[in-house]
Amino acid sequence: MSDPAHPHPSNAKLYGLLALMLLLWSANYIVGKVILREVPAVLASGLRLLFSSLGMVPIYLWSRHRGVSQPHPGRSLLKLSLLGIIGVGLNQLTFLAGLSRTSVGHGALIIALTPALVLLIAALVGLEKINRWKLGGLALAIAGVGVLQLQPGKFEGASLLGDFLMFLCALSFAGFTVAGKGITARFDTVTVTTFAYCASGLTVSPVILAYYRDFPFASISALSWTAMIYMAWIPSLLGLSIYYYALRYIPASRVSLQSYAQPLVATLLAVVLLGEPITAGLLASGGLVLSGVFVAGRR
Repeated sequence: MSDPAHPHPSNAKLYGLLALMLLLWSANYIVGKVILREVPAVLASGLRLLFSSLGMVPIYLWSRHRGVSQPHPGRSLLKLSLLGIIGVGLNQLTFLAGLSRTSVGHGALIIALTPALVLLIAALVGLEKINRWKLGGLALAIAGVGVLQLQPGKFEGASLLGDFLMFLCALSFAGFTVAGKGITARFDTVTVTTFAYCASGLTVSPVILAYYRDFPFASISALSWTAMIYMAWIPSLLGLSIYYYALRYIPASRVSLQSYAQPLVATLLAVVLLGEPITAGLLASGGLVLSGVFVAGRR
């Protein structure tokens, strides 16, 4: 029975919002490339974390006022903060550092490994059991990354180091997902996100900004500052809001399907806006990675 106070939205609205979310998250790679033309990756990461934490504070206070969020994590504050530094701080640092050394196509495909890495880590710590289907899916995904690295004539902009940093980005978030499974289940999304971002913003950002204190900030263009704000707020705040709104009405398995389309959309945007080429190796790798992640997550 539907709730009269919260009528079920139309499928057109729900899937339209999911399409918008997919576009926002895919555009994150393009926006990152724009920022990296003027700002070093490490400095950009520090600024992004700072802006993200500042953006989350009013949302958290508003959520508390509405009675949706807990007033304080209490004894879990330290654990939640440490998880945030790893799952948010390290994740965002390696994302921009990797993106500065690899192509959008490579980066998006490697980030698509995240669900498979979550499964693998959960199995290693005894939270999941791996059957032959999941094992086969993991093998396919890993083979896809291998094809990505072995393709001949790798074009300018992609490198082994950049791909490895993107892998660390995916691995850090996968570790955060598994390690924080218990604690994140006890708190609402806004509380977890706020303290994770603020812990990273208060610890990582000051160190980075102190190191780059002599950087000519006045030379950063308005376009790059706008891109920085976009990356800090839009994909995280608006994108996650759409994600959790959709989960209220659509099964998680359907909502998660966007993760399979994201590498395709990000790559197409890079082709149109950045002039990145689509190679046979990239297509073969994409097929293996996405097929492997799909099989591992569905069995």
